[in-house]
Amino acid sequence: MSDQTDLIKRVLGANFLALSLGKLSIEEDPEAATTTVRAKISEGDQPPVDLEGKGVGVVDALYNGLLDRYAREYQSLKTIQLVKFALAADMESKKASAGVDAVGKVTIEIKNSEGRYFSFAHTSRSITTSSACAVLSAVQYFLNAERAFLTLYNARRDALQRGREDLVSRYTAELAEVVQSTSYAEVIANIRKELG
Repeated sequence: MSDQTDLIKRVLGANFLALSLGKLSIEEDPEAATTTVRAKISEGDQPPVDLEGKGVGVVDALYNGLLDRYAREYQSLKTIQLVKFALAADMESKKASAGVDAVGKVTIEIKNSEGRYFSFAHTSRSITTSSACAVLSAVQYFLNAERAFLTLYNARRDALQRGREDLVSRYTAELAEVVQSTSYAEVIANIRKELG
């Protein structure tokens, strides 16, 4: 499944919400199989926000923390599923011949409610950082896809009211592309029904 990042960025322009990882701390209780993640997340040019999540492992804990922060506004985040986690190490990238500081690439695969698959990856010398950044990329992608869908829907509705068939056609075509990246949410389902 190809992603629609370029279209989403073009539709949202300055309203694209770029998420980036600041500090990350992890506390694990192996006996209870629980992990607590605390992170500072930057949202575009806004001051970083504190985020905390709990789960089974770093990926689950961070994802739960991100859901707590964003899923109330972006309902489609509740419907995506992590279906694959992969780690690959480039042993040729070690700095020291006996070291274990190789560059690692973490790839996660997400399935949306429509059964489409999306892959997100990050490469660094820290498996933990790469895992967190891959999860953050996935959440950023899906929340921006939902925002772009709603932006296009509102622009199409405005073009219809103004009798701008040229814009209606353009926005309808772009909606058809972006809808492939969104996941089920009640508002999107209702709009899909309206568009027929």
